[in-house]
Amino acid sequence: MPNGETTSVLEEMLEPVTRAFSRDVAQALVNVRASEAAQTRITELAEKCNEGLLTPEERMQYESYVHAVDLISVLQGKARAWLARQTAS
Repeated sequence: MPNGETTSVLEEMLEPVTRAFSRDVAQALVNVRASEAAQTRITELAEKCNEGLLTPEERMQYESYVHAVDLISVLQGKARAWLARQTAS
């Protein structure tokens, strides 16, 4: 499934989560960042992927990171939108 389709599905499936947001939860989601170790590993795997050098195990790990980043990005977008609506109210 192309990334755009994945994002659309995630947005649709996570819509009910938005209804459970509070200001603290939304702000916490906006502030989520990968640890330095995770970011280093993602960068390493991305470079190996671009060079076509990933082992099957590394490919699975890299895909897991990509899916996690997609999920977090969608949640962060929803949290930012929720916070913007609350500020505008």
